[in-house]
Formats: sequence, C-alpha cells, structure tokens
Amino acid sequence: MQSFEEIYSEYYPYVYSFCLKMCCDEELAEEITQDTFFKVLKSIDSYRGECKLSVWMCQIAKNIYYNYLKKHKRKADCTPEMMADTLAAPGDFTQDIYNKEMAMQVHQILHTLKEPYKEVFWMKTFGELTFAEIGRVHGKTETWARVTYHRAKMMIKEEVSDVSL
Repeated sequence: MQSFEEIYSEYYPYVYSFCLKMCCDEELAEEITQDTFFKVLKSIDSYRGECKLSVWMCQIAKNIYYNYLKKHKRKADCTPEMMADTLAAPGDFTQDIYNKEMAMQVHQILHTLKEPYKEVFWMKTFGELTFAEIGRVHGKTETWARVTYHRAKMMIKEEVSDVSL
C-alpha cells in the first residue's frame, strides 16, 4: 500500500475535481476534499480493494457532500452558469445538459428521480465514473449500471420534453 502522502498527491486532483463538479463551489469543494482525505486517513484500513481507491474516495466525498446538504437543509444549488464553468461537454444527450437553459431543468428533474437512478446518473454524468466503477460502488454489475443509467436518462428526457412543450 502507498503512503498517505503518495495517495494524497496522486488522488487529490481527481477527488477535488469530482467535488467541484458536484457542488460547483471552489471553497466548498476544497472543504469536502479535505474532509474526504481526513476520513480516508482515519479509515484506510477498512478499504477492502473491491473497487479502485479513487472510486472509494469519491463515494466518501459524495457522502460527505450529501451530509453537508442535509445538515444545512439545502439542495444542490449548482446554477447553469456554474455548471458551464466546471463541466466539459462530452457529447450526445449529455451535450444538452451543458446548454445553460436546459442545465437548470435537468438539475431540477434529477433531484426528483428516485434512487438509484439519481445517483447513477449523477456519478456517470458529473462524477465521470465508468459503468464498471458505478457497478462496483453499488455492489452490482457493469450491466446493471448501464441499464440504470439508461433508464435515468430516459426519465430525464421524458421530463425535459414535458417541460419544453
């Protein structure tokens, strides 16, 4: 196993980027990243190696962010402008997400989705995790992650078309 300093140096940019994409706030992303590495330091012995270390750390970061939102009685409030500044458009349907006008609609719709659809869509689109990584985080298969993401995408597309009419 690597030393904590090596882990921190190697994974800090990845975890920070993930946090920034979740919250669209540099200061909050920095705080969540630091809390994540603190928790990683305290619980590295519980890491079982069932998924990549980066996936495990991003799961910790996501949980810290969700706890932050609950504690402060807030919803994720990433504005379309913030999303456009922090996200790179990958293409196809997700390209529309980065359109400033549609971004807010999709974000609002995303928060109404039930689990695991919301989380899988979030992890793939904003967290940029692979389907294999998403499957491992949930203790499921890559195929499960693909199907769940596709269903979430269809739900969002349906809601976007209803809103657009």
